[in-house]
Amino acid sequence: MSSGDSQEQNAQKQAPLIEHLVELRSRLMRAVMVVLVIFLALYSFANDIYTFVAQPLMALLPEGSQMIATEVASPFLAPFKLTLVVAVFIAVPFILHQAWAFVAPGLYDNEKALAIPILASSVGLFYAGAAFAYYAVFPLLFAFFTQTGPQDITIMTDINQYLNFVLKLFFAFGVAFEIPIATFLLVLSGAASVESLAKKRPYIILGCFVVGMLLTPPDVVSQSLLAVPMYLLYEVGLLFGRLVRRKRREDAEKSSDIEG
Repeated sequence: MSSGDSQEQNAQKQAPLIEHLVELRSRLMRAVMVVLVIFLALYSFANDIYTFVAQPLMALLPEGSQMIATEVASPFLAPFKLTLVVAVFIAVPFILHQAWAFVAPGLYDNEKALAIPILASSVGLFYAGAAFAYYAVFPLLFAFFTQTGPQDITIMTDINQYLNFVLKLFFAFGVAFEIPIATFLLVLSGAASVESLAKKRPYIILGCFVVGMLLTPPDVVSQSLLAVPMYLLYEVGLLFGRLVRRKRREDAEKSSDIEG
């Protein structure tokens, strides 16, 4: 083979790679633009958004207490940061759609049929986890914190520290609610069977309560509010794993009957 032919083959190999990189950059720019547009639309409501997120704590503060800003720029930066996070939060479906459009051409038809429900379920479960944290966990958590301190201590929480705290919890609960997807993918990929995962129930229950203990106040009710949903979501993942396995078995039997 001549050096000219070799260079031509290398150029042909590099061309698709460059096209993929250009497409990836294009889709990333679209995602950034959508986040930016949502952010600009929400920015005039930045203080209202922060007040809404802070409401679970503010509603429980003793009379005469309030939230404070200990840094000069905190009154501006805290709502700004929260609004940007909310913009990304709202744009997640579009961002995942761009990721899907980028990888979809390389997937088989059966993989595409599974990927769309998995992506939609992942987004819905993450939103559900964040909502659960805000409406169920925050009131209990902040009630515990505001009632256990010494009586002579006036509670005045810094707005920036509060924001960092709740964002971590939003992310933690959002990820925790992805348990059904993780369980389903383990079964689907063959990394674990439904039977082997079912046998690990005692360890899963223990792990759920350990996570609940770490993320919630040290009382049984608060721990159970996280641990019980986590375990139920684990069972949901096993249920869908059984359904998919049964569907595959039925399809295999039908194909064998047709071949016979």
